[in-house]
Amino acid sequence: MRYIFVQGLGQSSSSWEKTISFLGDKEQFSHPDVFQLLNEEKKTYSNLYDAFSDYIEQFSEPVILIGLSLGAILSLNYAIDHPKKFQSLVLIAPQYKMPKSLLKMQNIIFRFMPETPFQKLGSSKNDFIQLTNTMMELNFSKALKGIECNTLVICGKKDIANKRAAKQVAKLIPNGYFQEIEGVGHEINTEAPEKLASILKEFLKK
Repeated sequence: MRYIFVQGLGQSSSSWEKTISFLGDKEQFSHPDVFQLLNEEKKTYSNLYDAFSDYIEQFSEPVILIGLSLGAILSLNYAIDHPKKFQSLVLIAPQYKMPKSLLKMQNIIFRFMPETPFQKLGSSKNDFIQLTNTMMELNFSKALKGIECNTLVICGKKDIANKRAAKQVAKLIPNGYFQEIEGVGHEINTEAPEKLASILKEFLKK
């Protein structure tokens, strides 16, 4: 079994390291930097998803995807396209129908931010804005019922922007389960890595 951890927008692959440190056998775990998978390709959602899919296809063993935010969207998309490849799926703060007003607000915030935080992630401000612009029309509403594997949907209690969508994802996936984590917001993998690891251990035993 291969466990693949997929970071959120504004995170790097290292954002998973503390969570993984509480999970035991690290040889089974991968946490690629999804933006580096693009190489020189334009940072659009379509290109990112294609590069992400190519990365997963290199593993011959069954995979379990654990994605946060953008990572959850990529994981959800892949699970819809390859429903037989999974034993389990973990989605943290997912969206299934992109909230256009939220993405537009995020882009406005990006425009006023300095370039340095984006450069630290190996990207640029314009790349992030371009990526979110190409996500505006994503809508997986009708496809969620086709996901057959056990799916845990997690959201921090303080993550008001994503909680409603997370609950709906768990409701629409036939074997979906929702779990809220007290006292944390959006980036659960960095805010509460030990608590998240404990929840993952329990779910992945099933």
